Amino acid sequence: MDAAQLTEIRVREPERIEQSWRKRARRPRCGPDGRLLLVAADHPARGALGVRGDEGAMASRTALLDRLATALSRPGVDGVLGAPDLLDDLLLMGALEDRIAIGSMNRGGLQGSVFELDDRFTAYTPEAIAAQGLDGGKTLTRICLQDAGTVATLEAAGKAVTGLAEHDLMAMVEPFLAVREDGRVRNLLDPDSVIRAIQIASGLGASSAHTWLKLPVVGELERVLDATTLPTLLLGGDPQGDPHDTYAAWGAALALPAVRGLVVGRALLYPPDGDVAAAVDIAAELVHGSRG
Repeated sequence: MDAAQLTEIRVREPERIEQSWRKRARRPRCGPDGRLLLVAADHPARGALGVRGDEGAMASRTALLDRLATALSRPGVDGVLGAPDLLDDLLLMGALEDRIAIGSMNRGGLQGSVFELDDRFTAYTPEAIAAQGLDGGKTLTRICLQDAGTVATLEAAGKAVTGLAEHDLMAMVEPFLAVREDGRVRNLLDPDSVIRAIQIASGLGASSAHTWLKLPVVGELERVLDATTLPTLLLGGDPQGDPHDTYAAWGAALALPAVRGLVVGRALLYPPDGDVAAAVDIAAELVHGSRG
């Protein structure tokens, strides 16, 4: 199904989206190995379109959908993380059958904005995620001790975790300690800052029964992960340099028992050589190969 057909459905049969969510074939959250490989594609909804210095790399929805369809068709890929517009497109394309679908919830902290750290929940709600039959929701939770907007984000994230737990759905929390420098937000990626972010995020919500963490690969990762018993997925970010170095770092991190998989977007969808299938296959082997 191409972009023109998707637009035609939206014009003439918008009810088909809701019907398709109800009919979608679902699967258990994790397979026998208890691990997940999810493709992240929620960056555009926050105005973040850049990949390795190309500020408009993700601007074409047609190209992004094509890359996502390729990724989701590969063995070992468990599902996708995205905002409603993108997940609805993938749904109509049939790409979400028997795949995990995680809805990105707070996309209000637009990249580069003065209100970036007052990260409002402008996309999925727990109620919508449950009603449409998605498998969970994700909240980006940046914590800046010098920015008053942080407390609103923390409150909203806590409510999201509580709401998802009430529906027995995954709450994926992506926490960072952050600072604003020269008008830009920078996440602190030293081990002690990540540990502190973990401790704050782990206490959000009225129940942690369905909370998973999404964390960066940082130094002293074994010590960092000793900060929590929550299942952890590692994020891929916007990698620079040799992809083989990135794969080696992922492989080492995946050997730690708390790490249950990867959530990777740009590194798999926009690899330097353009071969999405090959990049995805490497990640799938790292996640599932030894324990699948």
